Amino acid sequence: MKIKLKTNKSAAKRFKITGSGKVMKNTSGKRHILSNKSSKLKRNKRGFTQISKSDLEKVRACLPGLK
Repeated sequence: MKIKLKTNKSAAKRFKITGSGKVMKNTSGKRHILSNKSSKLKRNKRGFTQISKSDLEKVRACLPGLK
């Protein structure tokens, strides 16, 4: 009997895997105290960014069905 792997739901809400296999996350620093940040900084923090290589295996372990 094969054991079914469960997806870590908190990780599934924070990360997404692209078609080529890259793991993307939201850019940090956009939640509060935005009045002290420049428009250029806020504009550059839109969208997603790739996670670091050191965190890649940890995130992929949390998302077994999305490899």
